[in-house]
Amino acid sequence: MKRVVLIISVLVSLTSVAQKEVPFTLDDRDRLIRLEVEQEAMKNEMNTKLEDQQRQINDLKTMFTWGFSVIITLMLFILGYIIWDRRTAMTPLRKDQETQKIEIAKIKAALKEMREKRSEDSRNPEARINFLV
Repeated sequence: MKRVVLIISVLVSLTSVAQKEVPFTLDDRDRLIRLEVEQEAMKNEMNTKLEDQQRQINDLKTMFTWGFSVIITLMLFILGYIIWDRRTAMTPLRKDQETQKIEIAKIKAALKEMREKRSEDSRNPEARINFLV
């Protein structure tokens, strides 16, 4: 029975030691306060870095938009210049073509007239001799 009482007393003393609360010291409290302050500072620092990155991304988007706008504008300007240049280059060619058509029509008329004269001359031998001379 002494053994049982001894075991029970040991168990009771162990449970009372295990149930004791660990004292929360002022150093622990100060350490927690410092951790909270550092955590808040890190959070603010990360927020500012994220805002800076977002601003940089927005600046890049703006720069690319302007760059592409300028490039597209230049391409359209060059296309317009090419079309204008082709038109101005074609105008003299059209005039030359019209003058050539007129000259060809004159040549055809002259040849037709000569053919008619020749057919008349073939009937008249004297005119044929004058034609050859």
